[in-house]
Amino acid sequence: MASPRAGPGLSRILIASQPIAGHVLPLLPIAQELVRRGHAVRWYTGRKYAARVVATGAEFVPFVHARDFDDADFGATFPGRNHRRGLRQLQYDVRQIFVGGIEGNMHDLREIGRGWPADAVLADQTLVAALLYAEAGGPPCALLGVLPLGIQSRDTAPFGLGLPPSGTPVGRVRNRALHWLTQRVVFGAASRDLAAACGRMGLRPRPFALPTSPHLMLQPTVPAFEYPQSDLPPTLHFIGPITPSNAAQARLPAWWPEVLESQRPVVLVTQGTLATDPRELIWPTLRALETADVLVIAAGMAGLDDLPANARAAAFVPFAALLPHVSVYVTNGGYGGVQSALAHGVPVVAAGGSEDKTEVAGRVAHAGVGINLRTARPTPERLRRAVLNLLGDSPQRRRAHELSAEMRLHDAPNEAATLVEQLARTGRAVKRTVTP
Repeated sequence: MASPRAGPGLSRILIASQPIAGHVLPLLPIAQELVRRGHAVRWYTGRKYAARVVATGAEFVPFVHARDFDDADFGATFPGRNHRRGLRQLQYDVRQIFVGGIEGNMHDLREIGRGWPADAVLADQTLVAALLYAEAGGPPCALLGVLPLGIQSRDTAPFGLGLPPSGTPVGRVRNRALHWLTQRVVFGAASRDLAAACGRMGLRPRPFALPTSPHLMLQPTVPAFEYPQSDLPPTLHFIGPITPSNAAQARLPAWWPEVLESQRPVVLVTQGTLATDPRELIWPTLRALETADVLVIAAGMAGLDDLPANARAAAFVPFAALLPHVSVYVTNGGYGGVQSALAHGVPVVAAGGSEDKTEVAGRVAHAGVGINLRTARPTPERLRRAVLNLLGDSPQRRRAHELSAEMRLHDAPNEAATLVEQLARTGRAVKRTVTP
């Protein structure tokens, strides 16, 4: 296999990501932009996403020593995961998927580097081995946030607990105590696993926490969405949301003209790609709104029988084409989907309890752009009240429009590519010049 070659003054850039849709998709437009600029780009991830990688112009490099898996069937590779919910599932994921994969990823990255030394690595923030590889003498590492900004701060509680921020003196005491407790108890097993893995790799042991890069961190949102932090790392850059491409409009469902011609408000409901039980949110939303004067679109679910007369469903719905017509977005809290909705000024009803969903929902409420129902299985009554409250000229809609205006000032793929270019060219930390 021929190695991609960078032109004069250009760089070799290695992208690394978990083979999970929400971790791969945000990197696609950045990879495409880096390739367009002439850089040599290789992408290390699972085989499921090989075709998506190659379509960007990057060269695909598979997991070899690292355990590959299908994100549509975690249970096949990680028995016992699907029986857990909420914090227990997050604990499992951290220990088995993210910490458990570090040594295999590290072995792969070292082998790639021996045959194709990169000038910089761009990794999704959960592929921690990329940061450890840099620490062990590898190329500098840029991390792309695929979750809400959950790095340790004196002003916020630990990521995963779903608690609101507090920068008061009392709040900072709470936060410090909870960070200590979380690393040693809540994620104590993961911290021990990580320390042991670091010892085997000849690296400094450290407790588990969402990583920060001393070189470059990219967060695909705007500061107003995230919890305020007075101690943000100087290498953190807010680049605005990474939204779906309009190229997906070619795959429109048969009922699409109804959306374009609808005189009723359109409500979009989705559970993303991991939570696939429609009884959690899809069906309660359909039942909640079956008598309301709205058109409900259930995205990501095919084969739903007995839909209410005012509902439509499809396994795939192009968000880039649909969101300009949507009045309210109902979601279990996928980070990318929420950013896409806000980019179009659409207020959010959030109801999730798995993965990072409680943290996304907390930020929706804190930013004033929607309603957090604080459960993964809301009743139709609560959903109906929440959706109807957001229709019309609600405070949340006005705030969502304000964030949308701020987001439109950014071009995330272009900003990310420019920052990664600088890291690859200089090998030094890329610090922001203006505090967010």
